[in-house]
Amino acid sequence: MKLLTVSSALLAASCASAGAIERRQSGGGGFEDGQPVDGNGKGAPIVGGTNHQIDLQNPDNLGRQSTDSGVVPNLKWSFSDSKTRILNGGWVRESVITDLPSSHDIAGAQQHLTKGSIRELHWHRVAEWGYLYSGSLIVTAVNEEGQFELATINEGDVWYFPKGVAHTVQGIEDQNEFLLIFDDGNFDAVGTTFNVDDWITHTPKSVLAKNFGLPESVFNSVPSPNPYISNATLDPHDVTGGNGPLKGNASFVYYANDHPLEDVPGGGGTLRIVDSTTFPVAKTIAASVVTLTPGSLRELHWHPNAEEWLYFHKGEARATVFIGNAAARTFDFRTGDTGVFPTNSGHYIENTSETEDLVWIEIYKSDRVEDISLTQWLALTPADIVANVLKIPLDVAENLVKEKQLLIKDR
Repeated sequence: MKLLTVSSALLAASCASAGAIERRQSGGGGFEDGQPVDGNGKGAPIVGGTNHQIDLQNPDNLGRQSTDSGVVPNLKWSFSDSKTRILNGGWVRESVITDLPSSHDIAGAQQHLTKGSIRELHWHRVAEWGYLYSGSLIVTAVNEEGQFELATINEGDVWYFPKGVAHTVQGIEDQNEFLLIFDDGNFDAVGTTFNVDDWITHTPKSVLAKNFGLPESVFNSVPSPNPYISNATLDPHDVTGGNGPLKGNASFVYYANDHPLEDVPGGGGTLRIVDSTTFPVAKTIAASVVTLTPGSLRELHWHPNAEEWLYFHKGEARATVFIGNAAARTFDFRTGDTGVFPTNSGHYIENTSETEDLVWIEIYKSDRVEDISLTQWLALTPADIVANVLKIPLDVAENLVKEKQLLIKDR
């Protein structure tokens, strides 16, 4: 009887699998149905094991772009594929070099804090950049000169802590969530982050008592291992003393309301540049916050000064990355995906939705956001040279747009 039950279960599973294969084969049979079939005689349906939902979300991995060529490494990672660390008062999940090996310069994380919860006091050997996209936070930090930052920030605001600066953040609203960026892809390496309670629990209490001028018993309840995020209440206490608060260009906080959006040619969306020209303290991390309207295009370009690390906050996108030597690969991106485009690689980003804006954040390990437009380069090169090299009509070369278009409206 037991053998019969097992056999029945195996038969049912086999039939279910066969049914799934039949359903895959009976669709339209093209890329939009999650099948590597171009409709012109190339390809064939997948009949073996595959994650059909991932195939549907990534039609360009199935060979949809005939212009893709050569070997290009994976340049995409989804936060949904990351291990989430659940904590009292929130959670955190990362995209680091072990997840996305092509990202050498930048690591990222999403972090969530509930009301009053604190990312414990700490510092890093690398710089930290943060973008608050939901809620409000209290940001605190102290530099080597005894100057301090104590600021309340809201959605769209940014902070930057240079390497070695002591800091923390605390949630104000019921739910608060933000993007964290670090200027080293190998952020999880030992010796990158230093938590104060971890240090205190690994220092003799007699030394602690001597250092602080307090009884040893004061340190009996310091948590170990460290909690990373701690539940707490909001404290109304202000801070005074030291060499006073950080002000003006020395501030670690960028308030979005103090900076108008960039004037963007092309008419395809909005752009906010947050680099040392608008946020002077940010010497090693530069960023652009981009909104692209449905069907519009971030023009063909490359970045001469750094890798480009991306976080897609909203919408759906397509990007083809050209890495030289006839090698190019197209990627499909969705909300919550991260990506990295190698330094100087040519690329574009297209909003593939017909109804929804695409919102993403570009990050560079640099003090400046820099890009070179393909169209502008060709337009500012003698037209006969361009026409001869590309084998295009001379009048076309003569009439290329000489100004960067950046975000080109669907046309």
